[in-house]
Amino acid sequence: MCPEPKDSDKDTGDQANKDLPPKVRPLSRAVRALQKWHERQGRIVYRQMLRGASYSLGSCAVSVAIIWVRTRH
Repeated sequence: MCPEPKDSDKDTGDQANKDLPPKVRPLSRAVRALQKWHERQGRIVYRQMLRGASYSLGSCAVSVAIIWVRTRH
């Protein structure tokens, strides 16, 4: 059986990050940057979809107004 680690042997979150080799830290920063970029892009796509839907509704409303005016005169 394996002995249980002592309290001094346990890693905390901050300590574990400091103990990483130097090459791993930039990699974790790059992963975080890519995650943030993905979140930003997702929000941009959502905004573009809302903008497109509002333009479509506006175009439809204008078309209906033009047809209504043309049929009345």
